[in-house]
Amino acid sequence: MELIWYGIVCFMLVMYIVLDGFDFGAGIIHLFFAKTEEEKKQVMRAIGPYWHANEVWLVAFGGVLFAAFPTLYASTFSGFYLPLIMILWLLILRGLGVEFTHLINHELWIRPWQKAFGISSLLLALFFGIAYGNIIRGVNLGGIDNGVAEFEHYYSFFTPLWDSTFSPFAVRPGVIDWFTITIGIVAVLTLTLHGANWIIMKTNGEFSEKLRRKIVPLWIALVVFIIVSLVAFLKMKSFHPEMFEQHPSIFILPIIALTSLIGMLIASKSSKNWLGFTSSSLFIFSGISSVFANLFPVVLPSTNDIIGDLTIYNTAAEDYGLKIGLIWFVVAFTLIALYFTFLHRIFKGKLTEKHDHH
Repeated sequence: MELIWYGIVCFMLVMYIVLDGFDFGAGIIHLFFAKTEEEKKQVMRAIGPYWHANEVWLVAFGGVLFAAFPTLYASTFSGFYLPLIMILWLLILRGLGVEFTHLINHELWIRPWQKAFGISSLLLALFFGIAYGNIIRGVNLGGIDNGVAEFEHYYSFFTPLWDSTFSPFAVRPGVIDWFTITIGIVAVLTLTLHGANWIIMKTNGEFSEKLRRKIVPLWIALVVFIIVSLVAFLKMKSFHPEMFEQHPSIFILPIIALTSLIGMLIASKSSKNWLGFTSSSLFIFSGISSVFANLFPVVLPSTNDIIGDLTIYNTAAEDYGLKIGLIWFVVAFTLIALYFTFLHRIFKGKLTEKHDHH
């Protein structure tokens, strides 16, 4: 049952990043690339019918994590309390930026809320990337200091925002170090491309063509930061090369990631607008899945040699709870799937001014 629920949790997380990720990307584009009011409206038009629904996946992911792996839920939400509170406030600010922008038709009101939407989208992409980097790198479980545990429970930890070394190889690393910042930049660039591909797919006009011209430089920057992050990851304790030796089929995931990365570049020159968004979606899916496959069965690595890693087996709920939860998950997921199918059928194809609402 633990393996089934691990697959469900990973699926829910990937769905959230793919769906709400293009919202974040659109916000970044709104901040940096949309210069005129018409261009800003085009960005909002592209995400207007969807952004509320996409955030459902984050709530669903949190609920599934709590139900299936309560120890992991308790560990991460206490250890990363401050960063998670910051993310919560950014989510609120982003929602307010969308909803409040046009309540008063005056530039002194509109401009600050537009900036709030763009800046919060940028910081959310960065912070979620940093959070992902912390999961890859690991944390100091137990709060080990000079061989002594600071916390009574093995799954407890506290991670400061940064430490003096700013190194991911420290035993007591901070939330922010040069590796997690690199992963954060990878997330920002990936979601910016993802958002651009969504806008290109859902709208027409000069702004869509303008975004096509931005894809190549963004793609080059993404490749550079991916290479830096990969070199660092290969040197980390959490990297398990034996997983690829024991299960050669896992190699399909990095192959898909590389193929979809190339597909994004090809799509920038193609008239097939769906190709870019499909490629960026596959890149997100395969990139996250590759790391999870390498870490398996670990869900949160330990940076010290005294307290072991958190795995799907020592953090899972009781077997009875997992079985009952699976029944309710099927019911809930069916309702979500029906809702998303209905939503995307209503707003299929290119979005025009008649869809310009939030």
